[in-house]
Amino acid sequence: MNEFQERGPRRVGQVKEVTSLANPIIKDIKALTSKKTREETGTFMAEGLKLVIDALELGWTIRTLVYAKAAKGKPLVEQVAAKTVASGGLVLEVSEKVISSITRRDNPQMVVGIFDQRWTTLRDIHPKPGETWVALDRVRDPGNLGTIIRTADAAGASGVILVGEATDPFSLETVRATMGSVFAVPVARATAEEFLAWKKSAGVSVVATHLAGAVDYRTIDYKKKPVVLLMGNEQSGLPDMLAKEADALARIPQSGRADSLNLAVATAVMLFEARRHILTLSETR
Repeated sequence: MNEFQERGPRRVGQVKEVTSLANPIIKDIKALTSKKTREETGTFMAEGLKLVIDALELGWTIRTLVYAKAAKGKPLVEQVAAKTVASGGLVLEVSEKVISSITRRDNPQMVVGIFDQRWTTLRDIHPKPGETWVALDRVRDPGNLGTIIRTADAAGASGVILVGEATDPFSLETVRATMGSVFAVPVARATAEEFLAWKKSAGVSVVATHLAGAVDYRTIDYKKKPVVLLMGNEQSGLPDMLAKEADALARIPQSGRADSLNLAVATAVMLFEARRHILTLSETR
């Protein structure tokens, strides 16, 4: 067991005051900016009281809660701290210097939560009628991935599948860009071969964005089967091995000077079209 897990927050009722940057628990938390550490510990960091509350409401358990002394006594912070302690988590009350060192921002959030990562297994995904999934081939940019997860949440998509070598959905940058949707949207990962094998038995219609041989994305039937929107890499687009296995190749018409759309924007356009027959405006949410 590694050091982070040995010191991990599983002792009920523990609240610590920390003012030193050299504190070993603080060092472990700061190390979560490294993908290697996140993978080794299976944990990640989320900044901000809203994200932490969102996570709790969605059934996530906080391993470690860190809040700045200035936030002490605020009702919502106190409630989150009480829930963390009750579930066996560790609560750290820290100085502004320490919280700034953790978040590495000029205007740091006053609350940070450490959570266990959650991955959905591809073989456990059995799309039902009316469901829409997003599959991203080798997505590289954390901002794009975070925005896509947030957009998938907003559009009512069922989850995101990362195909091939992708950026980490639990990196600080990606989590920030999701605005809390990382806690609501299931994320799976697979090789291209695993994805294609799954597609054969999943009963889905794979609609891929592609420049060659593609039709207007608005002319495709998104109602017949559960849909998987397959989006290509930011730089190189979709490789032939994936494109040729798609049930439909789609293209978004453009007329301006720009020759391409940002991946997150293109995914949003596709998502809301694919779910247009499902989404309605209602008075209440």
